[in-house]
Amino acid sequence: MCGAPTQGQTLPAGVDVEKETVITGRVLAADGQPIGGAFVRLLDGSDEFTAEVVASATGDFRFFAAPGSWTVRALSSSGNGTSAVNPETSGVHNVDVTVSK
Repeated sequence: MCGAPTQGQTLPAGVDVEKETVITGRVLAADGQPIGGAFVRLLDGSDEFTAEVVASATGDFRFFAAPGSWTVRALSSSGNGTSAVNPETSGVHNVDVTVSK
């Protein structure tokens, strides 16, 4: 069993998006349907593992990171997928990951 926290769409109380960089999105199948329970990994600019969460039942995930180049990788029984995101400033940055076999 993975110890990664399950995610939701709502940001926790007290998160100051003027100061924090939030990477959020959803894991989706090729037909656009959400994939719940996928393991979602955050990799830094050199593809080193940084963090992992479990997508919510609606495919939502969230990471708190620094501005820079990041890769979001989703692993699920429906397939795997990867998306890049490059937040240059604080705030909420959305990126969806589409998985396929």
